[in-house]
Amino acid sequence: MRSDTIKKGFERAPHRSLLRATGLTDADFDKPFVGIANSHVDIIPGHFFLQEYGRIAKDEIRKAGGVPFEFNTIGVDDGIAMGHGGMLYSLPSRELIADSIETMMNAHMLDALLCIPNCDKIVPGMLMGALRVDVPTVFCSGGPMRAGHKADGTPIDLTTAFEAVGKRALGQMSDAELYEIECRACPSGGSCSGMFTANSMNVLCEAMGVALAGNGTVLALTPEREALLRRAARRAVEIAGDERFRLRRVVTADAIHNAMVVDMAMGGSSNTVLHMLAIAREAGVTFGLRDIEAIAGKVAHIAKIAPSLSTVHMEDIHRAGGVPAVLRETARRGGMVREGALTVSGETVGERIRDAQIADAEVIHPLERAYSPVGGLAVLFGNLAPEGAVVKTAGIQPSMRKFTGRAICFDSQEDTIAGIMGGKVKPGHFVVIRYEGPKGGPGMQEMLAPTSLLMGMGLGEQVALVTDGRFSGATRGACVGHVSPEAAEGGPIALVQDGDPITIDVEARALTVDVPDTELARRREGFRPVKKEVRSSWLRRYAAFVTNASAGAVLKSEL
Repeated sequence: MRSDTIKKGFERAPHRSLLRATGLTDADFDKPFVGIANSHVDIIPGHFFLQEYGRIAKDEIRKAGGVPFEFNTIGVDDGIAMGHGGMLYSLPSRELIADSIETMMNAHMLDALLCIPNCDKIVPGMLMGALRVDVPTVFCSGGPMRAGHKADGTPIDLTTAFEAVGKRALGQMSDAELYEIECRACPSGGSCSGMFTANSMNVLCEAMGVALAGNGTVLALTPEREALLRRAARRAVEIAGDERFRLRRVVTADAIHNAMVVDMAMGGSSNTVLHMLAIAREAGVTFGLRDIEAIAGKVAHIAKIAPSLSTVHMEDIHRAGGVPAVLRETARRGGMVREGALTVSGETVGERIRDAQIADAEVIHPLERAYSPVGGLAVLFGNLAPEGAVVKTAGIQPSMRKFTGRAICFDSQEDTIAGIMGGKVKPGHFVVIRYEGPKGGPGMQEMLAPTSLLMGMGLGEQVALVTDGRFSGATRGACVGHVSPEAAEGGPIALVQDGDPITIDVEARALTVDVPDTELARRREGFRPVKKEVRSSWLRRYAAFVTNASAGAVLKSEL
């Protein structure tokens, strides 16, 4: 076992002495050492209860014949960090989490790993770190939150709360109505109830095979979720030391392909593109935006979930058959699901989904009634995004799938919010938010506040938005993000001026600014990117080493 490095031989007597101080006995030194990476954080709704989940996991690992060692990672709640300087730390936290997993596992030579994440960057950060360590690893998230409901029974969620702010700003909603939504939108612990980034990533973990069936959809704080956690903990012990289940042998090109297939079929968060590019890099798999777009063109969009469809939440997807049913239905279009891919349970994907059935065809549509013959995410290219941009097509109204608007430019999210609230953004505008990319932000803030304001103010079918930043999974509308190259590195988005015509054409997968190349070249002469004052030494280091969104916003290991 890998852990023999710290526990076997006379020369390891000091090491064993330290381990005995933690409660180990002679019998423990012949057992696998299993790390538990727990993301318990009191301030995050999806995480405040994970301390108890850690206790359950440790108990189950001991019963299964392993020795558990729990450690924690940090976490950022994007909803709470949204719309202020705290969001600058959100995406960078992914790199800190990956580094902490690698550090803890390799410093102590543990044999296997159980990861208990739940929310956005925490899931991919754990995956990235675990791939570097490359020991048998099982993921079991904390589970999704129940949907909220207004007093009249209308289902609501976090998107409802953000969009209500725009309605309140216009005087279209009273303080009492806003307060009811505030109190009811997030009714319990768990990752926010729609197909936002956290639930998207937990679904993708299931599709990749690094988690057991049900990981993405079994509700938090239920007996079913606890039973899933116990099975995952036992499985981590069972595969400890088994070379077949080293994580890089599970997270293969086929696994990453399957993850993106499910993402397209369910219209997941655009952030999944950013994270899957980074995960593929850590797995040693060649995978880029062109590969994602190739998958998108062949996978039908068969499940709409909030925010794309406000009446459907993760609990509904679970009731309708969950991820296995989505995969099995998608597999009917031959060759799209790599059924031979291995999962941590020991079965192949094909074996896992063999008996899956759609239990509610109004929630998970059969292929014959797909929402779209192509996926719920799209990658766009053009002279405004030579290296690509991403849009969640599942959340776009049909009238906005092709749209030309006049640019109105802002050099920060804060200026954009002030401009929208101040009435500067009018029907027919194409809002440009730049210098919010990984380097320029720095940190690539999510833009849920401005997109929610546009929707709440009734501009969702009259205004589009483009940014080198990113969006929350709760964003909907004609909102294009991840524009690469970003403004801070001299990308064309930095050269756009107020009034320039910008066109999004989803069917053509195009994002263009209607300005002659000669004019763009003239504007580039003497161009100097905006430099923001960044007081944080961590964010300055991040900006110095981070790549743009088309490369997954990963940190370069060398200059």
